[in-house]
Amino acid sequence: MTCKNCFPTELEYEILIEGERNQSYIPDIVQHLKRQKVLILDRKTSFFIKEAGIVELYEFFRDHLDTSLIRFRVDNGKWRPIIEVDELFQSQWIDKVIREQLVTCYYQPIVDVEGNVYGYEVLSRFFDELGNPIPPIEAFKAAKLRNRMYSLDRVCRLNAVQQSSFINQKVFINFVPTSIYSPEHCLRSTVQLAQQLGIDPSNFVFEVVETEQVEDLEHLKSILMYYQEKGFKYALDDVGQGFSSMDVLKELNPHYMKLDMKYVQGVSKDKRKQESAKNFLEAATETGAIPLAEGIEEIDDFLWLRKMGYQLFQGYLFGKPTPRIIQNSQSYHFADQYGQVGVSHGKN
Repeated sequence: MTCKNCFPTELEYEILIEGERNQSYIPDIVQHLKRQKVLILDRKTSFFIKEAGIVELYEFFRDHLDTSLIRFRVDNGKWRPIIEVDELFQSQWIDKVIREQLVTCYYQPIVDVEGNVYGYEVLSRFFDELGNPIPPIEAFKAAKLRNRMYSLDRVCRLNAVQQSSFINQKVFINFVPTSIYSPEHCLRSTVQLAQQLGIDPSNFVFEVVETEQVEDLEHLKSILMYYQEKGFKYALDDVGQGFSSMDVLKELNPHYMKLDMKYVQGVSKDKRKQESAKNFLEAATETGAIPLAEGIEEIDDFLWLRKMGYQLFQGYLFGKPTPRIIQNSQSYHFADQYGQVGVSHGKN
């Protein structure tokens, strides 16, 4: 049986109508929906319809009913005001992105203290059927509106594994833990693909994003333990926001911890950011995680963080995300009081 979360089908809308005057219209509405073959189920004051009928129905509501007394939901989710249904319908394009996997991967280097490439973060980029780019924030916003977060996260994850199989260094892949229902079922395809491609799982680091939305710690632990049991590594992103407690960090026991760019950019001159960066480093050291600073654009910030003891670095200073890894060996050298620092892009 095909999982509708993996391969999204047309949404079904449940409409709830309240108010005596509004409800007087329900018999005629139901009959019309039947004639249009979009009615799924009638429950007197609420009914289920196919998405194909939602635009015309919403226009009827606006013309004849009190829309403040009408709500809708999809997939037994939360009830929303009917006025939000148009935004949901207009986000329908994300279904096509998911179905046709209109996703490609960009690679951004992660370097060590000597400037050598340690690995790459794989970032998903989205395009419409004409090849026009879609901002990632818009893609995930649309997926969230339509309850497609798992589907989009899955497509991105599998594409990242597939398109990074040639890399012999560490590969960092983002995933959204709140989109995963059960690690045994939802992550099985990722493990199977890695096995089919003959990939060493220890080369892959799955990076938790949206940490501020993680409320179920036990669920997150079950996901991370599943990855670890299969030989993968994992990283926590934006740790200061979502995992401020040392007890929680020790429970999760990450292999890597990433210092967010808001604490990185300008850290060489900002005392408060320096304090945050030092506290983060102490937490990583106590947890046994490798500290990684992201969003580095200025050499002074890199040098300050390196001096403090950070081990890995990422940012435009070392390379922007690109659709392919640079094949010709290149290096960029920074002279400082600690000696020459080179950033090298080796062949893969």
